[in-house]
Amino acid sequence: MRKGIHPENYRMVAFKDMSNGDVFLTKSTANSKETIDVEGIEYPLIKLEISRTSHPYYTGKMKLVDTAGRIDKFKNKYAKFKK
Repeated sequence: MRKGIHPENYRMVAFKDMSNGDVFLTKSTANSKETIDVEGIEYPLIKLEISRTSHPYYTGKMKLVDTAGRIDKFKNKYAKFKK
């Protein structure tokens, strides 16, 4: 293995799944301006949209995404900019 190519600043970081609120700790070099208190200790916080606790592959549950509703909302929002 080549020396000097791996980062030296690993530290404990909290990753939070924003879809279900699950928080897990692991070592990482990821930078964050936000922090979170977990069991009385403050950790840097990295927010995730999806993790192993909410991904349909791991949970076995499919989530219905309302794409038609999203498109309609987008069109209504930006209709006022049309000429």
